Amino acid sequence: LEEKIEILGSSDQLLTLIEKHRIDQIVFARGEKDNPRLTKNILSARLKGIEVIDMPDMYQTLKWRIPINYVEDNWFLREKGFEYPKNIVVMKTKRLIDIIISSFILLISLPLWPIFALLIKMNSRGPILYVQRRVGKNESFFSLYKFRSMIDKAEENEAVWAGKNDKRITFVGKILRKLHLDELPQFWNVIRGEMSLVGPRPERPEFVEELEKKIPYYSLRHFMKPGITGWAQVNFPYASSIEDSQEKLEYDLYYVSHMNLLFDFQVLLKTAQKI
Repeated sequence: LEEKIEILGSSDQLLTLIEKHRIDQIVFARGEKDNPRLTKNILSARLKGIEVIDMPDMYQTLKWRIPINYVEDNWFLREKGFEYPKNIVVMKTKRLIDIIISSFILLISLPLWPIFALLIKMNSRGPILYVQRRVGKNESFFSLYKFRSMIDKAEENEAVWAGKNDKRITFVGKILRKLHLDELPQFWNVIRGEMSLVGPRPERPEFVEELEKKIPYYSLRHFMKPGITGWAQVNFPYASSIEDSQEKLEYDLYYVSHMNLLFDFQVLLKTAQKI
């Protein structure tokens, strides 16, 4: 990548380079702000009408995600999206939409539940519903409900990353997962107020404990309720490693920062297109 970037000069030459190349916009990265001379030059450029943009701001505008390796604590302090509480009217409207849509989906899908239950029982031994403790808003715990798609007691010994071609998934489970029918019981979690239609994926406490130790700012994703679908889910469906989880976190944090009803509609539309 460095070979493809043309270096025009040093940071000390900033003002001269601006005039020479008629630059009207500057993007600066983390660490450069610790250079007093550069900071002074950037301020001078700004006073001359040059637009100055922080690299993380530029990145999230282009990529729709927050580059956590290139942000600092004070960046989050000035981001309006991480203020509490969120807009009360927006949050109450979001909650109302959650209840209306979830109630409708549960109502129209309920006649199919006995069929799903029969197929699950015929395919493998074990319970019909899969109940598991997950981490919700403010890192509180709740019981998440799903139609069982794996063999019984698949995670009896320890929590294991689930892959796209996980051998623990049953034949019926593959069909349910492909059509996202295994997630229908989660709409009850939404009605109970433990989840939302749109938000970060609810993870297991064991994974959260590990990821918070290895990924910076991971706990910020718990600023909002987890969702059945989300910005990270529609852009990066499967996370089977620490690296995958970090990339998904960048999408989650972008959603937390920019959440609004139109954004929720966009996520729901992309989710429907993928089903």
